[in-house]
Amino acid sequence: MTAAADRLAAHLRSQLGAWPPPGPLLVTTSPERSRPGWDGSVRAVAGMESPEGAVLSVPAEAVEPLRACGDDLGAVERALADVLGRPGARLVRSVLRWTGEPAPLPRLGEEVDAEDPRVPEWLRPFAGEVLVAFDDDGRYLAGVGRNRHDRWCTELAVGTEPEARGRGLARRLVATAARRVLDEGAVPTYQHDVDNAASAHVADAVGFPDRGLRGLWLV
Repeated sequence: MTAAADRLAAHLRSQLGAWPPPGPLLVTTSPERSRPGWDGSVRAVAGMESPEGAVLSVPAEAVEPLRACGDDLGAVERALADVLGRPGARLVRSVLRWTGEPAPLPRLGEEVDAEDPRVPEWLRPFAGEVLVAFDDDGRYLAGVGRNRHDRWCTELAVGTEPEARGRGLARRLVATAARRVLDEGAVPTYQHDVDNAASAHVADAVGFPDRGLRGLWLV
């Protein structure tokens, strides 16, 4: 578990510019604020909130104006739109989970190219291979995509067809993918909306506990 925690910390330092937070709030920057992410999008603002404090990574020119707001995240949030010149912009939160010990569920799925015609549209942006469960006729039932953020962290995303839900497919696929990520020397993470109870249930069942980490994203 310590190795997985160390990998997560290295990933967050690379992505945000610092981790863990040295106090209630650190506003900083990273070269990642101007680089396209795994899906080609540039995320000018990203952050992570924990029970111990938060790190908010912003464009370099916004660091000092936002630091002048103090170490209260709420005050910095209120100033973000004006400092960035983006009227109406605000932070939203997601739940970030990670594991070094996925649940010992039976393996499931086969690796197929993301461009395979049987793969649904939502899985196609994931580079390389995706892990998919098909029925006996070769129809897609459920799948996991892997966002290889860097050498330390791979984020998992899972989706199941409505008619295939309730069979435990998502749990087995995520557990299978998580074990592969660990074997590759990275930490598997799982992120979902704060109010997505179904995703939270899958994460809990697979051994991705909620440790109080909240991703911060600008919308």
